[in-house]
Formats: sequence, C-alpha cells, structure tokens
Amino acid sequence: MQISRLFEIVYILIDKKTITSAELAEHFEVSKRTILRDIERLSAAGIPIYTSQGKGGGISILDSYVLNKTILSEEEQNQILFALQGLSATQNITTENILGKLQGLFEKTDSNWIEVDFSRWGNSTGDKLKFEQLKIAIIKKQALAFTYSSSYGQTSQRKVYPLKLLFKSKSWYLQACCLPKENYRTFKINRMRNINSLDENFQGMAFQIPEIDNSDYNPPPLFKAELLFSPSAAYRVYDEFDEKYITKNEDGSFTVSAILPDDSWLYEYLLSFGDLIEILEPQRIRDEMLKKIDIIKMKYLN
Repeated sequence: MQISRLFEIVYILIDKKTITSAELAEHFEVSKRTILRDIERLSAAGIPIYTSQGKGGGISILDSYVLNKTILSEEEQNQILFALQGLSATQNITTENILGKLQGLFEKTDSNWIEVDFSRWGNSTGDKLKFEQLKIAIIKKQALAFTYSSSYGQTSQRKVYPLKLLFKSKSWYLQACCLPKENYRTFKINRMRNINSLDENFQGMAFQIPEIDNSDYNPPPLFKAELLFSPSAAYRVYDEFDEKYITKNEDGSFTVSAILPDDSWLYEYLLSFGDLIEILEPQRIRDEMLKKIDIIKMKYLN
C-alpha cells in the first residue's frame, strides 16, 4: 500500500502543483506524520519535492519535473499493466485508480486484456463475498470460525488463524493454523460454510506455513484406457483431456486414449458422463462399470 501511496503523491503533485500535508493526510486517511515521512522518502529517491511556508504554501514539485515514462520499454509498460489487472482480484488494493493513471501515463487505451474471477458459475456473489471475508481476515490477522466438510464425508467446526490463500489445481484453498492444537491445515474454500470473523487477533510473524507435504500421499497405479464419447460431450472432452490424445471420428464422436488412476474415484468420474461415454478397453473396467450400474439400478427397482 505504501508504494501505491508514494506513486499517487507524485501524481497529485504533478496534477495540483501545490498541496498541504493536511490535505494529503485527509486524502489517504493517514496521519500528517506519515505523509511527511513519505515526502522524505520521495526526496531521498531523487524526486524534486520541496515545501514552502506561509499563505499559499505547502508541498510542491518542481515545474520542470516530468515522470519519465520512457525509462520503461513498451513491453515493460504492458507487463506492469497486465500484472495489475491480474492481481486486482486478490490484492488488498483498489487497482482501478492506479491502472487508470498508468494507462494515461503510458498512453494505453487497449490494455484491458485479462479479468480474474475466482467465483463459480451461478454463484458469483456468494463466492466473491466469501473470498473477500477471508482476504480481510488474513490482512487484519483475525481469527475465523467455520463449518468444514472434509473429503471423507465428515463435518466439523473449525477455529483457525488464516494465513494465506492458495490457488492450486483449479481450486482455491485457505492455509491456516488450526486451533487449539496449532496444526497447519489446508482447507478447500468451497467446502467452508458459515464463516465468522472472531474478535481475536494474532501475530502473523509467529506462524510460518510449511511447504505442502505430499510425502504421505501414495498415488494409485495408472492404466491406459480407450474411451468413446458422444458428439454432445465435446465440451468436456476438450476441457478434461489433452488434445493430442483426442481423435474426432467421422460421425462426430471422439475416441480418447487416456491414462487414468485405478481407484474408486475413477468410476465416479466415468459415471459422471452418463450415457455420453463408452469404455472400449480394458475389459475389466467395462465389467466393473456394469457392476456399478447394476447397483445404481437396484436402488430404483426396489
């Protein structure tokens, strides 16, 4: 936030020529002491800022000073704008003002090339509110309580010190210190419900998040499968499989050569395609799928 404020102070001085420390303090909602320290930092960095006393006095910048955009190449200017656009969804800063000023400075009018939206289709408002609540709790070092549903089908009440938001493998996670045992845990945000910010703060520097440990994870064996998909499954075929393993047939169907994990998840995944898929091989997977289908069918025959 300080870097953003320093940049904006320079921008304001170029635009307004002279402004008082009280006006800057009110604008940024900080103390006059903070503004004066900012002015000292800018002066130390070589920005020609000076102060004048008396009526009409205040903080000014030399009339001849121009913020030199040419110190950055065309590519570097674009990279700065693109990075700010990408960060706007996850940082505790309002990037619209900064982006507008930089776009004007760099004379860019066509740089709005990316938008980051972490919400799911159909639940945009709820997901964004949840993400914002977690973000604020991390920044303010504020404890959270929530209901969590684990991948084992268990539901529990959790109290944590939230430390970091993590995006991994197409999903958002919260890394936190889980109380009262102070164990580090990673929670999938979509499984968190009834999130409440507590009137309890913690010292963030006291907690160091360890690297995500996969040493206890024993991946299932893999096998090669030949899958046949109906034409109407095209959107999922291209979403979920590498194009080089997809063959489009003359009738519009798709044959996919896939490497799949041999575990219980596999059958839930294959069944999610309904009648849009046929397992061509191996035969044992076809046989197992028939057993699963018979079990499902019995639920509706009884």
